[in-house]
Formats: sequence, structure tokens, C-alpha cells
Amino acid sequence: YNRQSLAVMERALRDDSCCIDVGCHQGVFLKEMLRLSPNGTHFAMEPIPDLYKELIQSFDKHPNVHLYDIALSEKKGTSTFQHVVSNPGYSGLKQRRYDRPNEEIQEIEVKTDLLDNLIPDDVRITFIKVDVEGAELQVFKGGVETIRKNRPVIVFEHGLGGSDYYGTGPDDIYDVLVEQCGLKLFLMADWLKNKGKAFLEREAFREQFSKGSNYYFMAAP
Repeated sequence: YNRQSLAVMERALRDDSCCIDVGCHQGVFLKEMLRLSPNGTHFAMEPIPDLYKELIQSFDKHPNVHLYDIALSEKKGTSTFQHVVSNPGYSGLKQRRYDRPNEEIQEIEVKTDLLDNLIPDDVRITFIKVDVEGAELQVFKGGVETIRKNRPVIVFEHGLGGSDYYGTGPDDIYDVLVEQCGLKLFLMADWLKNKGKAFLEREAFREQFSKGSNYYFMAAP
């Protein structure tokens, strides 16, 4: 999925494209955003304190990068957050299914905010990456105006073992991204191969989710 995501970015981004990295973690995708779009403005969100501090140290020399120590949601405020100390990539607002037994989990409190509150009106967003261990619907609900106005390419994780712990399924994602925001859903491989012509209808997206055939998807105009 990382290779496919990079291929999507390479096709979608220009020198001055602006991007958003939701669930920035250690900044792997943010580095690629800077490489592909050095003259764009980039926004990254990471609520785990230690990772956020590392991001500040790594990217503070880039004035076009804006870092936020928050978890994106559909509500502004604070929330408990499950920091999986033994496997930080699994961390999220709720506990989810973990592949390894006996993960070490530390509950912390984090700030939450809406994507729509953070992105300036005069910045045109081209690409968004969302990897939030099941809370992607909350991210999209809090970013409807940004998504609707900019019609970006979005790469996002959505799968059993994560999203279902939030009571979220493919129909919820379809309703927001397709029905409300006017985008189409794709498998990344299909979008890359068919130049955006082979998109997923609701039932096909539902089947991908229920069978676990894929857990990374993309949305695009």
C-alpha cells in the first residue's frame, strides 16, 4: 500500500501542491510531500506527544510545514486516546483489534479539532492522507467543507479490526465522500492503471470491506 500511495502522490502532485497528512506518525509521507511539492504548504497532525516532538525536530527548518499535536475529529475539545506504547502505529481514539497479544496501552488525553477549522480558506488542497486506525469517518465529517471545496485526492485506511470498533462501515464513508463531497472511490491499483475510470460503486466498496480484500482506498474527483 505504501508503494501504491507513493505512486498516487507522484501522479497527483505538482511542485506547488498543498497536502495534509492525518496521522503523521514519524513523517514518512510528509517527507514525500515535501520532496514532490517543495513549494507547497503542508499540514500534518500527530497527537502522540513523543512523535509530535520528533516531528518538530525533523521539520522545524521547513517554514511551509504546519504541525498540530491534535487528533482530528468532528468535534473540537479533548478526548481520551489509546497510545499503544509497544506498537505506536496502532494508537487511536479507541482501542482496536491488535495483531499481537498483550500490547502495552497507555491512555492519555489529547486535543481534538475539525480539519475545517485548521486549513486556511486561501490554501488549495491537492492531496490528503488519512491513517487513523478506524477514526477516518470522524476525520471526514470534520473536513466536509475542505473536501467539498478542494476536491482533493485522498488516500485512506478503512478496514475491519479498526473502523468497526468505531461503529463505522463502508456505507458511512461512501455517504460522506461520494454523496456529500462528490468524489469517487477507487482501489489505488485500479486508479493508477485505468486513469481514474474504474471506480467503486457502493456495493463493490462494501464487498471489499466485508471480505477484507483491501483496507487502503482512495477518493478522487
